[in-house]
Amino acid sequence: MTREAIFERISELIKVQMHREDLEITPETSLQDDLGADSIELMEFVISVEDEFGIEITDQAIDHMKNMGDMLDYVVQRVN
Repeated sequence: MTREAIFERISELIKVQMHREDLEITPETSLQDDLGADSIELMEFVISVEDEFGIEITDQAIDHMKNMGDMLDYVVQRVN
């Protein structure tokens, strides 16, 4: 799966999670600052990503993710 395809799928998951199909997601997008996701929404999103890609995202890894680019890097490393 290409990096671009993974990013597109993650972006779609966020849009569905946030009930906002109009969101413009970039690698610099911060889930908490730009999207206003609370801790429950963030955890639901992480679970969706784990289920979609068949990976586990540790709490430590989540703590180090500042933006969508960090999430993308993590997923790409585990999927490919």
